[in-house]
Amino acid sequence: MSAARTMTSKTFAALSVRNFRLYAFGQLISVSGTWMQSVALGWLVLQLSGSSVDLGIAVALQYLPTLLAGSYGGLVADRHQKRAILYATQTSAGLLALLLGILVSSHHASVPMVYVLSFLLGVANLFDVPARQAFVQQMVGRDLLTNAVSLNSVLMNAGRLVGPAVATAFIAVAGTASCFYANAASYAAVLVALAIMRSTEFVPMRTVAREKGQLRKGLAYVRSTPSLRRAVIAVAVVSLFAFNFTVTLPVLAHVTFHQRSATHYGLLMGAMGLGAVFGGLFVAYRSRPTHGLLAVLALGFGASLSAVALAPSLLWAELLLVPTGAFSVAFVSTCNATMQLNSSSEMRGRVMSLYSIAFFGTTPIGAPLIGWIIHVTNARVGILVGSSLTVVIGLWLALTHERARRHSQAAVVYTD
Repeated sequence: MSAARTMTSKTFAALSVRNFRLYAFGQLISVSGTWMQSVALGWLVLQLSGSSVDLGIAVALQYLPTLLAGSYGGLVADRHQKRAILYATQTSAGLLALLLGILVSSHHASVPMVYVLSFLLGVANLFDVPARQAFVQQMVGRDLLTNAVSLNSVLMNAGRLVGPAVATAFIAVAGTASCFYANAASYAAVLVALAIMRSTEFVPMRTVAREKGQLRKGLAYVRSTPSLRRAVIAVAVVSLFAFNFTVTLPVLAHVTFHQRSATHYGLLMGAMGLGAVFGGLFVAYRSRPTHGLLAVLALGFGASLSAVALAPSLLWAELLLVPTGAFSVAFVSTCNATMQLNSSSEMRGRVMSLYSIAFFGTTPIGAPLIGWIIHVTNARVGILVGSSLTVVIGLWLALTHERARRHSQAAVVYTD
């Protein structure tokens, strides 16, 4: 019994911090709403045009601002208070969700209008993501950072587990617009959590004064730090080709398995979310990211995703998405923690903005590309392209890990 209690306290250690507890509660509600909107948006675009290419473009536009100006978003996070930035970005995202709901309810929604609102949401996320990621350490400190990052991933994917299931029910009962209204309302939870946090309990973090060349310094810092450089490359390639589930899974359900309602798409997303919760809890318990672990997780993600692509039935696809979700979230959580733990506090906003570019900013290229591949072939081929390149990255990480280990051993022998 004491061992189980010790394991539980270690896994959920960051929740002992009051400010992070409030943040986590707000995030759980908000992320559930975000996933409701994600399901509804994908279904809306398919209803409006029936095109996987249009769906890929709509997803891509949410991340285009990060691709174009992600480093600037990180610099703003380094220069200003993170909580103030989050007030502005979370309010903006909520208003955009409300506007989309009104357009759908009034039958004025169109694919071009979805494109515009997706891009504006991307502008909000340009500043939100690096500020939010840097804010985690300000709440919990360095020692609990990996645990907090992993628990945050658990919350994100608990929302993925809850959101799609609720979204399909909302769509069936009240229509697509109801998901956008629910998402708009969910942002209130984050704003309330931010408002009642105790500023005196934040870990002091220096802001950076404005000066020339700060963006170049951030790029040079990551390029000259091997652990950061490898993590950015790995996340960029995997995100570009494999993390396009909002494009691949709706088509897999709608076209490959001939499902005409949103229910089974929601089940696919929910199955992945269930696995992602387990993956996040594993990293939260382990609390120590390593290069070798990153290689194993990339290989596991690639292999399980390949199995999804080859699934003989919808049921098998749902089952296989559970380990896929576990490996995927363990991989990105480990990358995230690696970059935060290996960067200085005055560089963290810019470092995490590069992580955001690698993780989110590649979507404007990857989503339309995978959408086009699916259009000329099928969803299985689109998923296999991503899974194969993820395996390649896993092998590359394993080789560089082995090379670094041998170099370290040789250095020890030489010193002796």
